[in-house]
Amino acid sequence: MAEIESHTTSSGKYSPGSHEPAAKAHGVVWAVIALLIVAAVLVAVILPRRKARAALKKETEDLATPTVQAIHPKLGAPQSEIVLPGNIQAFTDSPIYARTNGYLKKWYADIGTRVQAGQLLAEIETPEVDQQLDAARADLNTAQANYRLSQITQQRYDDLAKTDSVSRQDVDNANGDFQAKKAMVDSAQSNVKRLEELQSFEKIYAPFTGVITARNTDIGHLINSGAGAPATELFHIAAIQKLRVYVNVPQQYSVSAKPGLTADLTLQEFPGRRFKGTLVRTADAIDPASRTLLVEVDLDNPRGELLPGAYTEVHLKVPSGSPTLIVPVTALIFRAEGLQIGVVKDGEKNSTTAELQKVALGKDMGNEVEVVSGLSADDLVIVNPPDSLISGEAVRVVKNGATAGVGSDQEATSSEDSE
Repeated sequence: MAEIESHTTSSGKYSPGSHEPAAKAHGVVWAVIALLIVAAVLVAVILPRRKARAALKKETEDLATPTVQAIHPKLGAPQSEIVLPGNIQAFTDSPIYARTNGYLKKWYADIGTRVQAGQLLAEIETPEVDQQLDAARADLNTAQANYRLSQITQQRYDDLAKTDSVSRQDVDNANGDFQAKKAMVDSAQSNVKRLEELQSFEKIYAPFTGVITARNTDIGHLINSGAGAPATELFHIAAIQKLRVYVNVPQQYSVSAKPGLTADLTLQEFPGRRFKGTLVRTADAIDPASRTLLVEVDLDNPRGELLPGAYTEVHLKVPSGSPTLIVPVTALIFRAEGLQIGVVKDGEKNSTTAELQKVALGKDMGNEVEVVSGLSADDLVIVNPPDSLISGEAVRVVKNGATAGVGSDQEATSSEDSE
């Protein structure tokens, strides 16, 4: 029986023990191949998706980070020019009234007439004053005649008193009458002189050299000197060879607004021209209503080009008391906390963040403003900041056309994805 089993095995007709290891090895091979296929599928499908998802997440975060443009503030000039509104006035300005009552007989100067000091402007007819002057002169003649008679009488009585020809009482009466007659002469002379002065007011003269800016009377008008009724202004005269310009300087520049400061005047009717003036005096007091200092600028006007009452812009060259910085007006942020400016700071982990700083402004130059405090020359100022910008927020900074900070990382990531 043993021989039969051994023979069968050697001939290969029947050997169940030899087939079991071969089958197991074949199954392991197929299992390894299946695992390799699954791993290849995972590597080919899942990993790119995860990488794409990570890239998308990073891109979304980068896009959520605001991009801002930042610049360094400019240094302000040591001497700044402030432009303020001014009111031109004549150096001397005066109304002209009559000093006597009557009717206007004739006028010799109309509006715009250049007149010299002492030039005749008008004549007034005063018949009442003329009659009073004639009567006063007649009274003076009478008083002088009585005075001469009393003088002769007094001298005669003095001579007679030396020989005791008259009583002492008569001599005293003669002397008293002489003194009374002398006082009457003095009174009559004063009355005549007063009426002559009134009569001289019939002629109205220019008090100073200037231009007639108003004529409020005409021939035949009743002239009232103010006795019992308001006086009427006949003429108005202004001296325009030299002009005054009054300017209200803001309080922050009041310390620098000192006499001797140069000032230029510009007017719309003279484009491209500047008229030189000098600050000559200040009020030395701040107006509590406007918080400004009233100053006076004088300038020569030899050709009479500038007119009193005109509006002008006064350019004052004011020395800066402290260094100032200039930034665009678009960098300002107006919020409930006050006026602020966004600046770029280095945050944690090499990030770039925005910080809001309170500032105080100086002069407004239209497109730019002057910052007097709250900012340094080394700060990077954010131009056109987003309305939602807050302190500590990460930002991407664009400076001189190049993206810095987070933007450079994004570009590196994009290049890796393309590879």
